[in-house]
Amino acid sequence: MALVIAGGRVVTAADDFIADVLVDGERIAMIGANLSDRADSVIDATGAYVLPGGVDPHTHIEGGFVHTPVRDDFTSGTVAAVCGGTTTVVNFCPQAQGQPFSDLLSEWHRRLGASPPVADVGFHVSVVDLSVGGLAELVAAGVPSFKLFMAYKGRMMVDDETLFATMQIAAGCGALVMVHAENGGAIEVLIGEALARGDTSPIWHSRTRPPELEGEATARAIDLARLAGCPLYVVHVSCCEALEPVVRGRTAGWEVWAETCTQYLFTDESMLERPDFEGAKFVFTPPPRTEVDRRRLWDALAAGTLSVVSTDHVPYAWDEHKTLSRNDFSKIPNGAPGIEDRLAMLHHFGVGERRISLGKLVALTATQPAKLFGLYPKKGTVAVGGDADLVVFDPSATRTISAAMQRSKSDYNLYEGTSVTGAPRDVLVRGQLVVRDGELIAEPGVGTFLPRAPFAPSRHGGAVGGAPEQ
Repeated sequence: MALVIAGGRVVTAADDFIADVLVDGERIAMIGANLSDRADSVIDATGAYVLPGGVDPHTHIEGGFVHTPVRDDFTSGTVAAVCGGTTTVVNFCPQAQGQPFSDLLSEWHRRLGASPPVADVGFHVSVVDLSVGGLAELVAAGVPSFKLFMAYKGRMMVDDETLFATMQIAAGCGALVMVHAENGGAIEVLIGEALARGDTSPIWHSRTRPPELEGEATARAIDLARLAGCPLYVVHVSCCEALEPVVRGRTAGWEVWAETCTQYLFTDESMLERPDFEGAKFVFTPPPRTEVDRRRLWDALAAGTLSVVSTDHVPYAWDEHKTLSRNDFSKIPNGAPGIEDRLAMLHHFGVGERRISLGKLVALTATQPAKLFGLYPKKGTVAVGGDADLVVFDPSATRTISAAMQRSKSDYNLYEGTSVTGAPRDVLVRGQLVVRDGELIAEPGVGTFLPRAPFAPSRHGGAVGGAPEQ
């Protein structure tokens, strides 16, 4: 059954034009004029954008903070994703101490089968224990990205020996290393001092994780990766201090890329001081920073210093999870939901307020993550032969963001009450219409596991030196 999306404004990271898009089966078969006669059905996209489906490379669906499970499974999490214009997610699979990587991968394939997705799903592995061996074998299994935590001492944090050894393995097998960059040891000292003084409220989550410790760890990770000959991706950059070593590495031509997340563009540390423990909703890591940091992040996105905007979607519930410890900020589960709101927030406040171009929006949310994580050109663009992951986006639609209307099972929203203009109207995943007029019409199981290609510098999706990445 062929389908045409007719008369829309097709926007990619490189092009912007009016055209019809012919979909045949799972792929884009043709892009041109007057294609409606070739199809069995037509979606009229006049006055709308036709965008590639979003790629979110940083989600924690079915994950959690230590032993606190999240609300979304792969079904509900990907329903939220597609309704927000994201058709591909790459989710973290955390290793337990002593767990063989083959067992870990089998466990997460079982989870994916138990809650069938609506979007396509890839996996990253979060490494804590190299002694079990077999890490390099994950690349052949379609999992060419390894994450390491430089924070959360005694839980997920690795020492520099494990960090560097993983980088060496990645350099030899075609994998991309991802780092959560904070100095976990120093943070534990500051947390202990704060609790000893009786400083227990959520604002101390921010004050015990100062930006200097994010900057130090980012610089250390970049230098170790360069020594190991390993490509590096720094997750959730939040502040000026972490941006500086990224700029240094990219200016020097090193294989380093970095992302920020939607929440760092729209929240600040004052929100942790909201009354009635509402500040706990903004306990994510790194913490929200300052208005100066927010402006610098927007500038870095526009300049190409930052390559991706992800969500770090961690769908906790307010009363069930976030209020677990009112007397110790360090025990509040870290993370926040947001997978459904990335495209709308960036369109309204980024494109609408002329911080970034429409092509840059596509690059940050689709093309560049697809290139960095071994999915391009199958994903991340609108091109003949690529997967028909497409979003018909209505730039004039208005709505007010609220937890009551979201599809994630999380019961709060960081952007509650925010009015935005622009929303996904129709969404296709590999040629199947899953969202029509903003409503889900697909059954679970449309999505599938995505084995990804090894990391290749030729498709990394960005110039060095801060040059624009369109």
